[in-house]
Amino acid sequence: MDNDEQRKHKPQAEIEGLRASYFSIQDESTSTENEHSEQALSTDGSTSVDKHTLTEASDPIPSIPSEKTGESTPVVTKKPSLTRQILALAIPTLGATIAQPLFLTIDSAMVGHLGAEKIAGMSLAMIIINTVYGMSIFLAYSTTAETAQAMGAGNERRARELGVHAMWLAAIIGVSLALLLALCGIPLLHALGAAPEIMPYAQSFLYASLPGLAASLITMAATGVLRGMKDTTTPLIAAGAGAALNIGLNAFLIYGINLGIVGSGIGTSIVSTIMAISLVIILARPAHTLGVSLRPSLTGIRQSARVGGPLLARSIAIRLAFLTSIWSATAISVNGLAAYQVVMSAWQIPLFLLDSLAIASQTLVGFAIGSGDRSQLRTLLRTLSWWGIFAGIIIGALTAALSPWIPSFFVSEAVVRNMAIPAVIVNAVFFPAQSHAFLLDGVLIGAGRGASLAKAAFLNLAILLPALWLFSVARPALTETQAVAVLIGLVTGLYMLTRALTNSWITWFSPKHALIPRHEVGAQSAE
Repeated sequence: MDNDEQRKHKPQAEIEGLRASYFSIQDESTSTENEHSEQALSTDGSTSVDKHTLTEASDPIPSIPSEKTGESTPVVTKKPSLTRQILALAIPTLGATIAQPLFLTIDSAMVGHLGAEKIAGMSLAMIIINTVYGMSIFLAYSTTAETAQAMGAGNERRARELGVHAMWLAAIIGVSLALLLALCGIPLLHALGAAPEIMPYAQSFLYASLPGLAASLITMAATGVLRGMKDTTTPLIAAGAGAALNIGLNAFLIYGINLGIVGSGIGTSIVSTIMAISLVIILARPAHTLGVSLRPSLTGIRQSARVGGPLLARSIAIRLAFLTSIWSATAISVNGLAAYQVVMSAWQIPLFLLDSLAIASQTLVGFAIGSGDRSQLRTLLRTLSWWGIFAGIIIGALTAALSPWIPSFFVSEAVVRNMAIPAVIVNAVFFPAQSHAFLLDGVLIGAGRGASLAKAAFLNLAILLPALWLFSVARPALTETQAVAVLIGLVTGLYMLTRALTNSWITWFSPKHALIPRHEVGAQSAE
């Protein structure tokens, strides 16, 4: 009986032995192949720097033992839905976007209690400072796109290198502009029409704010890096903490030690510097761990400037469009200008929401472009397009429904309120086009289409300027209320509609440079 059992089990034992020998040979072969692969990687300097990234990307999938067989089975991590990804990026971005204007409103209120001349001087100086900030937003946008594309390609080291270059570029631009404004600040204030009684306050606030200019631009670039890495929480914390600290510090400097309007500028400069240092430290540590040099690289800085240049040109064109519209509003009347400003101020609130969605689009599209996944890009673009349409319809409907009451939040004079209501309704009609334009702005920036956006921005400006000239010719035949409504229709209607159309052309219809040609969209729909 024992001999029979031995004969039965002997073949099985031999099979197990052969199986063990086979896997042993395979392990040795795999080990040898890996050694050759590592040697090949190390012979190429450009590839060896990414070895850490490649190693991380090839980590084994986590596994859990099977209850029946005892063998390990892979754990499949469920990827968040696209809607959740959009909201996870957009909501913190919205909070960070609102924090800065909220602080400026409170700061203006503190300075306003010092007297009309002081708040008027601060307002003139802020026109110059806000113009610099507005034209420098490319530091955040271009960095978000480049960083996201590098991360989408699985190259974190490259992403952090790009961040270092962008922050050095921001520092150089900030210091240069601060020196330029120190030399040309007074002539600029005179050009803006500063009266003699407010000139000292405008000059004092401007010069007190200049030390923080470079820090503010570095913060922009650092924020772009973090957004490109899908980290919108850190910028939110930085913006919220900075705004809270700024309010407390400015109150102490303005009232506590009686520095007045100068205290407001000094406080803002101090907090801007603290924010910049904090974000640089947060980004520098992991960059150093990956072997990224924190020293300035002339080649890298030039590359960042080359990528950001078209977006700077785009910002200038957009800025010119809104400045010319202000001149047109000034020609209506004092009440007409006030009503126009009420509508534009109310318009900014929903634009914060649209801007946060556009920034989320930058990051997600950048990742999709970097990964080279066209299918993912098409799906993302379709989803974002629907988001734009629905957001525009909802915001427009709410704006129209609340139009009788919206002006009351900004002005108390009944004449100005009544003049603004029809213009608010006109603006509401065009919100779907505005939303579409903003979402595609984010898509195209994330895709690195800055040059196309710059060309489109000047084309849109070229369409708006003749329309504003025709408005100036027809204005005497219009009532003040009609003039305000028509002007709003040109600025938030015609101008934003042309932006939506040019963005759509670049995205789908351009014969040579379309991001997603229409035939690909049709193929996806057929699937």
